[in-house]
Amino acid sequence: MTNLTPEKRAKNLRISIFKGGFGCCMTGFTQEYFTPFILFLGAQSFHIGILNSAANFLASIVQLKSADFALFLKSRKKMVGLLVVVQMITILLMVLFPFLGFNHFWTYIVLIIAFTTAGAFFIPAWLSILADLVDQEKRGGYFGWRSRTLGLLTVGMMAVSGIILHFSDRWGTIIGFLIIFSLAFLCRGFSLFFLNKMDEPPVVFNKEDHFTFFQFFRNVKRSNFAKFVLFVSLMNFSVNLSAPFFAVLMINDLHFDYLTYTLIIMSAPFTLYLVVQRWGQHADRVGNLKILRMTAFMISFVPILWILNRQPFYLILVEMFSGFLWAGFNLCSVNFIYDAVTPPKRMRCISYFNVVNGTALAIGALIGGFVIKYLPPLSGHKILMLFLISSVMRLSVAVIMPRLLKEVRPVESVKSADLFFSMINLRPIQGVNHSTARVQG
Repeated sequence: MTNLTPEKRAKNLRISIFKGGFGCCMTGFTQEYFTPFILFLGAQSFHIGILNSAANFLASIVQLKSADFALFLKSRKKMVGLLVVVQMITILLMVLFPFLGFNHFWTYIVLIIAFTTAGAFFIPAWLSILADLVDQEKRGGYFGWRSRTLGLLTVGMMAVSGIILHFSDRWGTIIGFLIIFSLAFLCRGFSLFFLNKMDEPPVVFNKEDHFTFFQFFRNVKRSNFAKFVLFVSLMNFSVNLSAPFFAVLMINDLHFDYLTYTLIIMSAPFTLYLVVQRWGQHADRVGNLKILRMTAFMISFVPILWILNRQPFYLILVEMFSGFLWAGFNLCSVNFIYDAVTPPKRMRCISYFNVVNGTALAIGALIGGFVIKYLPPLSGHKILMLFLISSVMRLSVAVIMPRLLKEVRPVESVKSADLFFSMINLRPIQGVNHSTARVQG
């Protein structure tokens, strides 16, 4: 897997926690506040659709060359560092532009797209490095623990951002946004500092490990991994028909203040990071595919829950349920790739997966933003009709696509009901550790 000694691998994993921690803090200051920021500057639902579509499309297309760029630089670590610098520049410009008079939302849409694209470009290289540092049989537990630990930092910074915006009155709201973006810039700088302290696990690339995107896509009928990519991409297409517009519904239609908005959007990731380690422990035993099938089916009903009631406390509970499900789906999606692909092919496969998935996200957001104005209102809101359409499409994908997939490693057989009850600690699966795991490194 890697020529690094176990001691060096453990050391690099410890350093990666600091690198990832500051990166997650940056995410907490930015990811969920880009949309409110451009809405504050005057953007509408159509512009949100354009932003999400363009960001996801460009972020996916550039990954066609992620592996080739790492080969050109002869270092995955150098590639990550270079793109982190690009992200820092875009955030810095977002902070400086208001003082230079560039306050139109289109200016920030361009910068957000550049920021997102740079981050997506280095993700395959970064995930490839992490995968090389962790033993295969420990990946579920380790990445579950890692996601929970670092993710809670993201939620914490989301809370800080919401509090800052809440206490900024109308004339000072722009200053509140600039404060959180400045904090994001500083966190990205610390992330780069710790990245430079890491050792990169060496990878030997052979000509036989190279394959083009079109060669990859032509194998969809007979390749289990290609079918998996299609499943996740169709699911995310269905999700992103509505996902970019939850913020629009809360801020423009329901007129929630920033604190209420923050409490609701925090609920899903907070729950996600609390339970993701438990999902990882189960995945090590019952396999990733079993969890993907169950969570995809249940995720289909989340938009329906938004249609039924839109009181803030109720929506917090809905988003907690959503976070519980997405924790399993997201973790097992990544771990399925780690299990299905050999290390020399891993970075290229992650890149191609992200190309297809990102394109699906982009098309979903674009279609959602375009059709929303033509939809009849449901319970007084056109966005809710879009939620219903998204729910039906999610359910179709969740029922059909998993039947075409096979688990890639030997796992224990378990019923979906037993898995669910074990996850909520009502009916434990024998052999699964339900205590808080202590992961070293």
